[in-house]
Amino acid sequence: MKNNKKLIIFFGVFCVLLTIASFLYTAVFNDKRFIAPMDMSDYVFRVKDLPVIISCVLLALYVLYIFLLIIKSAITNKNREEDTEFTRTVNPKYGYCGLFGLFGFMGFWTYNLDKTVFPFVFFMFFGFFGFFYEGKMSNTLIDERYKENRIKAQMAADKIAMSVIFIAVLFLGQGKLMGNLEYTLIAFVIVVALSIALKMFLGMYLLYHYDNDGSDGLFDESGE
Repeated sequence: MKNNKKLIIFFGVFCVLLTIASFLYTAVFNDKRFIAPMDMSDYVFRVKDLPVIISCVLLALYVLYIFLLIIKSAITNKNREEDTEFTRTVNPKYGYCGLFGLFGFMGFWTYNLDKTVFPFVFFMFFGFFGFFYEGKMSNTLIDERYKENRIKAQMAADKIAMSVIFIAVLFLGQGKLMGNLEYTLIAFVIVVALSIALKMFLGMYLLYHYDNDGSDGLFDESGE
């Protein structure tokens, strides 16, 4: 198991370094193709494009693999949790997966490149920082107090996330943002992705504090 984790981390570092190296290569030897804005409708393949294409594909596959691995682990632990009286076991280091949210900033580059806005969806990965707090609650007894705190935390997280989306819809629905409908779409995608991340993170963050500081501990501290 430890060897598999080391291999996954090694491959992730390799993909990142390979992507950085390919970008440096295309900046120096390939007229900054795929870095500077270019019209993809007139794109003509070059052999020199292969390093960037291969590195980006490998990086995308790695991110997808990590995402599927987390989902599989979550389902497995969830099924086990239903048969036990304790919460699932989660390594707090999974919280580092939230760093994948930084890939969302690639959307500004891809939008200038070929009007692609999909990378902004990666901002949802910031919600994986919540795994840090879930890991701290591994093997916690699921008693009535825990269930009550979990419901309260989820309700608070849902309320905050929905409030953000509601305000964004009211604001963005007034018309074109900065006179550009595409900017409006980008802003909406970013807000929704970040709201989902906020819901995921707050659900675990609040539950951790409720369960460790008392059901109203967090608000008591803020009120003093």
